[in-house]
Amino acid sequence: MAASPSARVQEARDRIAVRLRALRQDAGLTGQQLAEDLGWQGSKVSRLQSGRSHPSDDDIRAWCRACGAEGETADLIAAARQAQQLYTEWRRVQRGGLRGVQQARRPLYEQTKVMRVYCSNVVPGMLQTRAYATALLSRIARFSSTPDDSAAAADARLDRSQVIRRPGRQFLILVEEGVLRRQIGGPDVMAEQLGYLLQAAALPSVTLGVVPARAGAMWPLETFTIFDTEQVAVELLTAAVTITTPVEVGQYLAAHEELSASAAHGPAALRLIAQAVSVLA
Repeated sequence: MAASPSARVQEARDRIAVRLRALRQDAGLTGQQLAEDLGWQGSKVSRLQSGRSHPSDDDIRAWCRACGAEGETADLIAAARQAQQLYTEWRRVQRGGLRGVQQARRPLYEQTKVMRVYCSNVVPGMLQTRAYATALLSRIARFSSTPDDSAAAADARLDRSQVIRRPGRQFLILVEEGVLRRQIGGPDVMAEQLGYLLQAAALPSVTLGVVPARAGAMWPLETFTIFDTEQVAVELLTAAVTITTPVEVGQYLAAHEELSASAAHGPAALRLIAQAVSVLA
């Protein structure tokens, strides 16, 4: 089984830590000596060289200077920044509310020609109704203790989602059957949402598949979106992970293909959605 997205992020951070520790050792310094030279607590050196904390640009500059390895500074800073970009804490980006998070990805949505989406927990954002999106985003804001601008965030999400109606694009969307049964916002909101899914499935740019609960081709995965074949966004409870390594992107493409092969499409998918609607009646 492939490493989890969060494990991949930690691996990238660990590589930075190993390089920092090697520089200290090559300089003949103990951790305590380095801490004293820099005016830091010894615990900070320990956290940075063990990968438990991520170094800032200034931390790296100071470390390299103290170790007589200024020539390593630029490469280490670049590697650390790349590792940091892989992992975006929701708590940090949602601090001012959820609307900005929706708007931030709009350029990526605009430039993508083929988007592959897999959702195991909720209806994908680009297929959400305003009421469903508002109810879901309000729950997220409450759980995260961030400002509740769910109505404005839902409007931004729907505005971003207009890309599915533009020509020259493909949206290959998969949802687990359980998504159709999990009520967000109450029965009326879910009935409207499921009705919209039936409409959206008829759009020329959308291919909608429902992975039946009985399907055993793969286990349910974390929600992910593949932008063309260049980048994957994986959504975790506490953060979003960005994957750009070609081998790893290829793994997500293969997973999407395998999940799609086990999914119901066309009339079969519509029947599963209609069955979920009938339960609400």
